[in-house]
Amino acid sequence: MSIVKSTNKKTGITYVYESESYWDKEKKQPRNRRKLIGKLDEAGNIVPTGKKGRKKTDDGAAIDPKLVKDLEESLAYYQEKSHKLEIENSMLNQQLQELKDQKEALVTGMERLIRDYR
Repeated sequence: MSIVKSTNKKTGITYVYESESYWDKEKKQPRNRRKLIGKLDEAGNIVPTGKKGRKKTDDGAAIDPKLVKDLEESLAYYQEKSHKLEIENSMLNQQLQELKDQKEALVTGMERLIRDYR
């Protein structure tokens, strides 16, 4: 497979394709299959395009759908992790309070024993 660049003469936009060569058995000739990857921007970077075009933000900038999907998955993962940590934190706080209560009871008992012993 190779990368092919093609410029539209009317619009001046350069499109980038993935080209694959194969042998056509019926015609006994080599043929090519092309798949559109995207178009080149002014900086020479490839901007992915789809059949319906890319989604736009309010300011008109293009959004990469794969990036949006990855961010949504990351958000869901971290929300779930945050929820689990909140539950664990609540349990630890409860255990800490129980230990403080036990400590207070032990200190009170020790003070009573020391007072009774004197």
